[in-house]
Amino acid sequence: MRKKVSIVGAGNVGATCAHWIASKELADVVLVDIVEGIPQGKGLDLLEAMPIEKRDSHVVGTNDYAATANSDIVVITAGIPRKPGMSRDDLLNTNYKIMQEVVGKVVANSPNSILIVVSNPLDAMAQAAFRISKFNRERVIGMAGVLDSARFRTFIADELKVSVENVTAFVLGGHGDTMVPLARYSTVAGIPITELMDKATLDRLIQRTRDGGAEIVKYLKSGSAYYAPSAAATEMVEAILKDKKKILPCAAYLQGEYGVNGLFVGVPCKLGARGLEQIIQIKLTDEEQAALKKSADAVQELVKVIGA
Repeated sequence: MRKKVSIVGAGNVGATCAHWIASKELADVVLVDIVEGIPQGKGLDLLEAMPIEKRDSHVVGTNDYAATANSDIVVITAGIPRKPGMSRDDLLNTNYKIMQEVVGKVVANSPNSILIVVSNPLDAMAQAAFRISKFNRERVIGMAGVLDSARFRTFIADELKVSVENVTAFVLGGHGDTMVPLARYSTVAGIPITELMDKATLDRLIQRTRDGGAEIVKYLKSGSAYYAPSAAATEMVEAILKDKKKILPCAAYLQGEYGVNGLFVGVPCKLGARGLEQIIQIKLTDEEQAALKKSADAVQELVKVIGA
């Protein structure tokens, strides 16, 4: 039986995610949105691209959640985007109300699905989806670290003039200003980047990674990033559908790991057919642990506001 992925939100992130998934022939795709005509038009446009791509992925757009029934994975991108001068925290209450409505409909139609949350503020929205859905923690995962790590890898490769394929990087913590890029675990062809650049350069790249989303918002002026975020969500979808057992940095509900309890925070996760299959615990220095705690505390503040 063919796999089915539903994407809630047919804006730039959702539609581009549908594009990546269909073009990789990972699954049939249902694009759902409350705005009439937008998901239908984008879905049909994508479907008509499949003969050119030589892919048999079926894509449909709809305003009716009934079409999402029995999805294997539901990617939630719904919410208002961040605008210039707006912090992720400003999005909190509006997007929480949207999440309440969306998750209720998703669960009613796909009670056995795995949820990948992309809506901002990411960690708090993942927590909200987890509470509302009542799914176990293996089936609710937030997309954050894959994107943040990709940005870090981009800047490292550009700085050192090496292939991005040679660069691995890990970014932990909340998706936002308090994220924790781990330089010690970031390498170029196995060589720690701490041996390839001085501290001032490294600090500059880390700060640019933290400001990655804001930098793009500043350029676009009336929107936010969508190519890289949607590609990041697609990598998670692929790891789950193909049961890859791939270790990726994702927002997961921690139950004591890394000294954090009852909160979604970005950590290394093994993704496979059951969703989150294992949280990989790595040894952190005191400084890194303190930075991760600060990041978790920032997430906790948001979660308190929405009572999740």
